[in-house]
Amino acid sequence: MIAEGNLTMEHTKLILDLYENDMIKFGKFTLKSGKESYIYADIRTTISHPKIFQYICSCIYQSIKNLKYDFICGVPYSALTFASAISYAHNIPMLLKRKEVKEYGTKKILEGAYTEGQSCLLIEDVITTGASLLETITVLQEHGLKIIDICSLIERNQGGSEYLEALGYKVHSIITLIEIVNVLYEAKRITLDDKNMALSCIKK
Repeated sequence: MIAEGNLTMEHTKLILDLYENDMIKFGKFTLKSGKESYIYADIRTTISHPKIFQYICSCIYQSIKNLKYDFICGVPYSALTFASAISYAHNIPMLLKRKEVKEYGTKKILEGAYTEGQSCLLIEDVITTGASLLETITVLQEHGLKIIDICSLIERNQGGSEYLEALGYKVHSIITLIEIVNVLYEAKRITLDDKNMALSCIKK
């Protein structure tokens, strides 16, 4: 995990870019976990903003480049594009985990050429409870792959990273939701009410 308060100028700019391009939203949202939140990170739409997308891929690669792994795998669907771009740009083998088993052909849920005992690093866009990651981890482990490290763009400060680390995985996050809220407030993009309502929805 990252230590809050150590944001670079580039990370601060990324947060502002995400907000100004409507990828950080404030209002009433229901998360995949069923929890209500006043803030939502819609990272899927970065595919329509190449500069932002490329910078996120660069941040993720810098976070994982010194780690040891045989493959990378993006958690479907949001992180698949990040994993693919990083794989092709840096010649890193990739695996593709499907949302569901194919009902035709090979009927696979995991695509790629691998052998039992190899390791795979997981890439995620946002970690909330860790449930989506555990779904992917389970499939990869059932296929004989080892999972040690996980990298996410945003940690929502709702216990997901702590839960995953308690299970023995190492989580590397680029920015946290608390940092996002603080940057936007200090930059006068959101009001104090927005800040307080957003922070009330996340675990400090």
